[in-house]
Amino acid sequence: MKNRELAKIFNELAEYLEMDGVRFKPYAYQKAALTLENLKDNVEDIYNHGGLKALKAIPGVGESIAQKIEEYLNTGKIEYYEEFRRKLPIDLDELIAVEGMGPKKAKVLFEKLGVTNLRELEEAARANRIAPLKGFGAKTEANILEGIEFLKKSTGRFLLGEALPLAEQVLAALRALPEVEQADMAGSLRRRKETIGDLDFLAVSSQPEKVMDFFVSRPEVVKVHGHGRTKSSVRLRQGLDMDLRVIPTESYGAALQYFSGSKEHNIALRQIAIDQGYKLNEYGLFDREERQVAGVTEEEIYAKLGLAWIPPELREDRGELAAAREGRLPRLIGYGDIKGDLHVHCNWNGGADSIEEIARAALALGYEYVGISDHTKFLRIEHGLDEEQLLARNREIDALNEKLHREGKKFIVLKGCEANIMNDGTIDITDEVLAQMDFVIAGVHSTFKMPRSEMMARLKAAMHNPHVDIISHPTGRILKRREEYEVNVAELLRLAHDTGTVLEINAYPERLDLCDTNIRAAKEAGVRMVINTDAHHIDQLRFMPYGISQARRGWAEKEDIINAWPVQKFITLLK
Repeated sequence: MKNRELAKIFNELAEYLEMDGVRFKPYAYQKAALTLENLKDNVEDIYNHGGLKALKAIPGVGESIAQKIEEYLNTGKIEYYEEFRRKLPIDLDELIAVEGMGPKKAKVLFEKLGVTNLRELEEAARANRIAPLKGFGAKTEANILEGIEFLKKSTGRFLLGEALPLAEQVLAALRALPEVEQADMAGSLRRRKETIGDLDFLAVSSQPEKVMDFFVSRPEVVKVHGHGRTKSSVRLRQGLDMDLRVIPTESYGAALQYFSGSKEHNIALRQIAIDQGYKLNEYGLFDREERQVAGVTEEEIYAKLGLAWIPPELREDRGELAAAREGRLPRLIGYGDIKGDLHVHCNWNGGADSIEEIARAALALGYEYVGISDHTKFLRIEHGLDEEQLLARNREIDALNEKLHREGKKFIVLKGCEANIMNDGTIDITDEVLAQMDFVIAGVHSTFKMPRSEMMARLKAAMHNPHVDIISHPTGRILKRREEYEVNVAELLRLAHDTGTVLEINAYPERLDLCDTNIRAAKEAGVRMVINTDAHHIDQLRFMPYGISQARRGWAEKEDIINAWPVQKFITLLK
């Protein structure tokens, strides 16, 4: 918890400093926040074991920031941060979440209109008090209202990347209890939806009272909604609700199937049962004489109904039941099938880690390769590299590959970049330098509000570039913050197919772009995809399973995903 709390404070400090026009310092706090967000160890434990010296050994944490961490751990606050909050008493989280609202705009709106939170921002925009301000205008005001409406639609949902780590901790704790014979996640989390409403767990136990007492007394629980013998419901500090049901062994499979959903899948499955003379509910599958004929496992329920077992990620009533009946279910890409990550940022362009640190972290994950894909020069805010810097970085990669080869490592670091697609579709790096990369990723990082025809012309020009192999986060969405830019997905897929361009499934929890339905459409169009983490820190390499979940929800198989292939195979596919 302390890691996340400090990361939030440092991110806000960076925003306060940006408001004041301070240079360099915001980046230092952002880098420290990124490190803390992804730190596997508890920063409090690090401090307790090694004091200030141990804090300074954390990557991205210098003397000043280490002292602030120490102050927070000892007092529960950072005076430097509190000074900014007193000077600018605004809800940064709420305001910055609105697309197009940066720290400097938030400061202006506070100073000119007294706006401190989302409600006051909406009131000011609807009263047309924002448009007349210098640097804003009617278009910005309209965009703010649009962004607020988008946020409202996302209220109450949590990112898969926020919910799953919490759920995994709870599940591991439940399974470790001697009173628990079996336990699983259920609900939309088990189906790995990109956003989650709440956490659902099922368990088998002969001593349910002990299990329930343990569940409601977890340290992260802040409110108990209900505490029963076989069902309890609680609220977590992070804002999620969490339910646990203890189920009899003979009904466990039926309950797991029922509470996993989706609602649409369950309705269709119950109709199949009715058509065959059965009744299906959370207690089991029953014949006309009310005798239970299946229910201990999900597999026996599906089998009794003449269906292959359906992976939870597919249970959305999108043709999976017919496919299960006819033996046409896809052989989904597995969570252990990825052989390398091709979209990782190193410390050449603002990532936290050196190329060698990234390579050794990828090796530890069992990968055969990793692609270093630094931002390029147009993206100054991300310290994008120009042609000369890219070539110098490539020389470092060559030297590292030689070193790894001498060590006998069967591993290669690939030279890539994440270039910028300019408004006219050109790339911000010369063809001469792009040609020296092992692969080139290109993405839209600016001017998201283009009309659809202009955006498609922009993407078309980029995809026809003979050096552009991959389009990153192809629709530009950011979950809970920004909708897709104006893109015609059908046309995008035709372009990708015709030009041999690979589309990325970006595994970063805020993106998960492509979405599941677009992944399935890409598969059906014969378009190759790649699952990348877009990591800026080596601990973010662990985001890969979120992208795999998304691919599985889109019916993707190994053949559809180029980084599930050996390097020799996929490299020949590239332009």
